[in-house]
Amino acid sequence: MDICVIGAGYVGLVTSACLAYLGNHVIAVESNPERLSSLQAGGVPFFEPGLEEFVKKTSATGNLTFSDNLAAAVQKAQIIFIAVGTPSLPNGEPDLSQVMVVARAIGGALDDSKRRIVVNKSTVPVGSGNWVEMLVSQGVANAQKSAKETVPPASTARSEGPSFVVVSNPEFLREGSAIADSFYPDRIVVGSIDEQATSVMKNLYKPIINQTFEQPSFAKRPEKLESVPFVVTDLASAELIKYSANAFLAMKISFANEISGLCEKVGADVKQVAQGIGLDYRIGKAFLNAGVGWGGSCFGKDVSALMQVAKEYSYPTSLLEATVAVNERQRLVVIKKLQEELKILKGRTIGLMGLSFKPDTDDLRDAPALTIAYQLLKMGASVKAYDPVSNEVCKTLHPHLDVVYATDVEDLASDCDALVLVTEWAQFKKADWKKIAKLMRWPLVIDGRNALNEDDIRACGITYRGVGC
Repeated sequence: MDICVIGAGYVGLVTSACLAYLGNHVIAVESNPERLSSLQAGGVPFFEPGLEEFVKKTSATGNLTFSDNLAAAVQKAQIIFIAVGTPSLPNGEPDLSQVMVVARAIGGALDDSKRRIVVNKSTVPVGSGNWVEMLVSQGVANAQKSAKETVPPASTARSEGPSFVVVSNPEFLREGSAIADSFYPDRIVVGSIDEQATSVMKNLYKPIINQTFEQPSFAKRPEKLESVPFVVTDLASAELIKYSANAFLAMKISFANEISGLCEKVGADVKQVAQGIGLDYRIGKAFLNAGVGWGGSCFGKDVSALMQVAKEYSYPTSLLEATVAVNERQRLVVIKKLQEELKILKGRTIGLMGLSFKPDTDDLRDAPALTIAYQLLKMGASVKAYDPVSNEVCKTLHPHLDVVYATDVEDLASDCDALVLVTEWAQFKKADWKKIAKLMRWPLVIDGRNALNEDDIRACGITYRGVGC
């Protein structure tokens, strides 16, 4: 199929490369000149394991190309994905300005050569499908009006105008495993009451639904995966599924973190508690790891957006409000543990192991490490930090963050009074703790993710403190 993906950010680029790999002809439209130039040269503007190699591979076949010509890409395509950003506004509502501009531009570019499917891939609030349909129609009307004003009436061909339908196809990608999540998803959700559009979308995803494609070398197919559920809903339900899924996962993490605080009060171990309740199939073990809380571009934004939708209908969201409150409180748990061990933080040097909000990404959006760093600096401590991929990103995005960036784990540990694990990168779990103990001024490790081997660390003479244990 001929496909146009508007927006070559995280979701758009992964979607483009994966659909191209399945044999479709994909044009990824990117309006940022610098990013477009990088993509055309084979570069990827953010870190995602395997993605740069994957983009180069699909580009080499000719199935994936990059352009800034939205109109030409739209006119060639049968399916048009909107994959632009929807960041949060200060009041928690999603900023839909990019979606608005793109939807009208799509309408202005449509012709009557074929029926198009306009796919909302961006995370948008309930009701956005109808809104996007209105915007595309406005773009069509504006284009037709301009054509009548510039072309003599006698030479204007009569037609019924462009035909299109808007569907919702939310993404469920996890940063750090986006390619695998694209090819081996838990489900594919399409929101539409148009049977023809639903049929086309099902045909597009047929290789994934039936798992008939050749697995990429760096994204192996899970054992026993034979098919993927294809879920068809109405527009509003599809839009709500995305927000609800992320809100539930965020709530599950906050629940584990709240229980971790209670564990410390009564002398229990949250890791054992989580194991015990996670074995209940109704609960499941995923997202029950206590620590410094969740971050990233999705959970906070989606929970806030869901609460804003509820406010429009005067509907209370007590669980969601508590989810956010627990997460905000949890980020400062490591500060309390540092105070308990070091007593006074002024003049101390604290090393942060990790900056990105999770491993295998350089994404610093709503990263707990930044909250912790700013609080430590405010309290008079000196802060060092090391992240395998995010150091330079942090320097660029947070130039006023007064931290010393280390070159590796040993450099980070040198002359530190404490180390705080914030991001559970694999290399931190494999650290040489004997060497680290000799480099530190005060051998103390605060494991903010409960991801390190406590026995190994204690055996090296280092004081270990986890969360909820």
